[in-house]
Amino acid sequence: MRYRLIVPARINLLGNPADANEGAHATISAAIDTHAGATVEPAGGLVLEETARDGRVLTREVVEGDPPFAYTGSLDLVKAAINRLYAYSDQFRARWAEQGGARIAVWTGVPRYSGLGGSSMPVLLTLAGLRALYRLDAHIHNNYVLAELCQRAEAQELGITCGFADRYVPLFGGLAYVDYRGKLFHKPIGAEPFATYERLDACVPDLPLVVAYTGIVRDSGDVHGIMRPRYLAEYAAWQNGGQRPFMVDVMERAGETAWRGKMALLRHDWQEFGRLMAENHRLVDEMMTYCGLPGGAGDANNALIEAALEAGAHGAKLTGAGGRGSVFALARPGGEAVVVEALRTAAAKAGLENAVVWRAHVDCLGLRVEADQPVPGAEGLV
Repeated sequence: MRYRLIVPARINLLGNPADANEGAHATISAAIDTHAGATVEPAGGLVLEETARDGRVLTREVVEGDPPFAYTGSLDLVKAAINRLYAYSDQFRARWAEQGGARIAVWTGVPRYSGLGGSSMPVLLTLAGLRALYRLDAHIHNNYVLAELCQRAEAQELGITCGFADRYVPLFGGLAYVDYRGKLFHKPIGAEPFATYERLDACVPDLPLVVAYTGIVRDSGDVHGIMRPRYLAEYAAWQNGGQRPFMVDVMERAGETAWRGKMALLRHDWQEFGRLMAENHRLVDEMMTYCGLPGGAGDANNALIEAALEAGAHGAKLTGAGGRGSVFALARPGGEAVVVEALRTAAAKAGLENAVVWRAHVDCLGLRVEADQPVPGAEGLV
């Protein structure tokens, strides 16, 4: 069978960066209708491709032998997913030996380094595609396990520090309160809790969201890779009898915006939700400045946030990596087009030639997997 898969990008509405730095707090996160996808089908060997959405091949690599595969800089996220699943799953190793390789072709509609969870999406697509192609037990290889395998693939295989929301939200979709208690130290799978994923879109099925990507490239791992070690060091000193440190205190206050925001969201108190967005952004900016990141949240992001607020948005803040990446605004219902135009004007005024601004909707479906008919002669495909 050939399988076609799609996953949505994510934004963190409140609580970030609690999903990357902390293990005792939560975020309110949403999947949005900006997607990445993959095609996975049988092949005589392992064929990896990066394609355009229309199927044009941009990068292609034929990989010999069995996992673990060496990282060469090309399609390493896909290789990391295969390597981590191969190390984790007895069933996958046995079926790989029986069935041989696969062709995995991935595409993305998510701007690179936009802070929308883009690095996790090809990993998740590969894991879900292999689960389908190799008929792996869906109870053992459930979506919680795939999210955790994605975290280990990025962090332990490739040294990428990103948040757990990046790994959970594209699979489960919707608008959710995601609780990370017990996940501070990133222990082996089974030695710490899964994240708790509480869907809220039954109460609020969509939100008037506007997303603005600055077009300035920054890997979110550049930010989290500085902030998380700083947090862990201060946390350890505090546990050993030191004073309550800045990072522990500010992270708790950032996490508080999520649980308070859940209450505001459920009662549709958008003014309070917007106030909490502003507080979350202020804390992130303060934290990034404290960690020595130039410009804190970044002048470009702050200019776009100010423009959204002047255009009447309830709130606006970072969704991913500071300094660059993306911001989003919670517009007033019916006022989305005004905020879009204000952000485009502000981006042009700031000289952000590669900026992209769009109206986003909550994607309630998460991961989608569709099976085609059997592929004639696929066993010889290389």
